[in-house]
Amino acid sequence: MIERISNFLTAQIRKEQEDIDDERAEAINYGLQLILGEVPKIFLLFFISFLCGVGKLTIATFFLILPYKAFSGGFHLKTHLGCILSTNFFYIGCTLIAKHIVLNDSIRSLLIVITWLVGIFFVSKYAPADTENFPILTKKERKQKKILSYLTLTAVLLIAIFIPWKECANAIVYTVMLQNFFITPVAYRLTKNKYGYEVYGYAEN
Repeated sequence: MIERISNFLTAQIRKEQEDIDDERAEAINYGLQLILGEVPKIFLLFFISFLCGVGKLTIATFFLILPYKAFSGGFHLKTHLGCILSTNFFYIGCTLIAKHIVLNDSIRSLLIVITWLVGIFFVSKYAPADTENFPILTKKERKQKKILSYLTLTAVLLIAIFIPWKECANAIVYTVMLQNFFITPVAYRLTKNKYGYEVYGYAEN
């Protein structure tokens, strides 16, 4: 259903803008599928999280980590079902752990420092981690997203330090740790993804 709607919308866009070539149309179609697939996926995520008793914690974690996740990128699974399952595992799994395994301040502070250092290194090497279906094709955009990845990584971990809601602080640390891993070549190989440059070459000016 999502694919059919995306194909229809892409065809309408190409009618309005005849200069769109097949490659660009494919990127537009992929973006539309992401948008149409994300909305019900998010509602489902929140619904399941409340059933699991971590609804508020999941919603808070989702929005706090969203900027870092958006700018740093990461792999995409090939099917909508796989994407739904991985998203629920990512957020609900981390919040369930955060709820039942509450770290003391010293251990959490140490993990935050380690997570930040690892994140800075991975961002410098791999962010923004695009995909072959939705590549980042200009150096300017890559530079902007890399800088924003540094800033949002630092900001969300600072929130984890100062937020009085300890379960949320722990959930932030766990999700950032996973997000750091999701942009690495190991994660891409495990999920059979490719970075944009592996298909289209390095970014242009």
